[in-house]
Amino acid sequence: MTDPAAPKAKAGAGLREEAPHFHGHRQRLRERFLEAGDAALADYELLELVLFRAIARRDVKPLAKALIARFGSYSEAVAARPERLREIEGLGEAAICEIKLIEAAARRLARGALQKRPALSSFMDVLDYCRTAMAYAEREEFRILFLDKRNALIADEVQGVGTVDHTPVYPREVVRRALELGSTALILAHNHPSGDPTPSTADVRMTLDIIAIAQPFGIAVHDHLIVGRNGHSSLKGLKLI
Repeated sequence: MTDPAAPKAKAGAGLREEAPHFHGHRQRLRERFLEAGDAALADYELLELVLFRAIARRDVKPLAKALIARFGSYSEAVAARPERLREIEGLGEAAICEIKLIEAAARRLARGALQKRPALSSFMDVLDYCRTAMAYAEREEFRILFLDKRNALIADEVQGVGTVDHTPVYPREVVRRALELGSTALILAHNHPSGDPTPSTADVRMTLDIIAIAQPFGIAVHDHLIVGRNGHSSLKGLKLI
């Protein structure tokens, strides 16, 4: 007579044999992250953690490494536009959503550090926020932090998105928006997708134009920050304004 328990034992053994090899890897990677923090993980390993939620039944290490190979780093992969992420074979919409969610969370965290705090007394928070928001963007963005009379943040707005090396900025529109918001001070910021944050002659001239138009309305321009992958520049720090 056949033992009824035998097929069950055999089936159970088969299930164990078919368990994907990467399941143990996922748990080990999570544990290493929780115990030692992000500094203990390579860029592609951090991306693996992001992809785990969206891709449950596949080894995502090759995909994470493909993202680093294409974009250069974790930060650049997370900041990549969705249409560029779609160029990566095997990266679906759910995974792209997870990646862009990480970018949005980083921006919210950095912006939260500025809320209801004097921007001038928390320069590093301002800089960290601008770098998080724009340093790895593939196109130039011109951003304005509108401040009240106590230099607390009223609003943070992107006034223009341009090409890889130019964003059209209209000084009168900048001042008009400040008046609409009741802002008495501004911090200007934009990125250089080339990575080099050195201000151009056009950057300085545009800033001086905004200062000239804003001054009669009692609106101060505290600084113009330029951020890139390789650092930042402050026009005020360079004594260019």
